[in-house]
Amino acid sequence: MARVVVDVMLKPEILDPQGKAVAQALPRLGFDGIASVRQGKRFELEIEGGITEERLTSIRHAAETLLSNPVIEDFTVHVEDV
Repeated sequence: MARVVVDVMLKPEILDPQGKAVAQALPRLGFDGIASVRQGKRFELEIEGGITEERLTSIRHAAETLLSNPVIEDFTVHVEDV
């Protein structure tokens, strides 16, 4: 079994109010030296059988149409050792 990870992040030009709220809370909690925070989503897909280029293409399509909003988000897909 293989694991494919899809990381989804807001595009750099899109404001991230949740990330900003976290960044403002960190110093109050004693975590200094953090300049900024961007929040995203991580999806872990357990794949039966082997990873083929066809399967990765299908997962990229799922990431583009279901897991992310391509208007405001970017995503990356990578295979992770299990």
